[in-house]
Amino acid sequence: MSSQWLTSDFAGLSNSQLYAALKLRQEVFAVEQASIYVDADGLDPEAIHMLHWQDGELLAYQRCLPPGLQETESTLGRIVVAPAARGKNLGRELVRRGITHNLERWPQAAIRIHAQAHLEDFYRELGFVTQGDVYGLDGIPHLEMVLSTAPA
Repeated sequence: MSSQWLTSDFAGLSNSQLYAALKLRQEVFAVEQASIYVDADGLDPEAIHMLHWQDGELLAYQRCLPPGLQETESTLGRIVVAPAARGKNLGRELVRRGITHNLERWPQAAIRIHAQAHLEDFYRELGFVTQGDVYGLDGIPHLEMVLSTAPA
């Protein structure tokens, strides 16, 4: 089994890598979750993209955004694990890698996420704190959560 992590800016992604990321995002967020929204929101060119491949198949993806682009804080977003790869702690590893990246790259900035509400406990375990109430985003209940310091 060949496993590979890739962290890249937008320009560093090959066409096939970008296509795989967009395809996975669409399969999960639009089709599986039955949410109609514009995924290509203009932020991808400014993002750092994290992808996890196993045997040539993209299993996990997220994007890291700098402070001031989407929020005052840095952000992790479009966090997704392929259905076939769930239940193997890949999501935890993915988010931990994102946290490490953002805190190293933008050490003065906290990290804000727009978490799907049913994943609140998952993100709490990783050090995020809920701010505010549940709100609807693209037809799915969400919460804003912030990580102010490096997790223990």
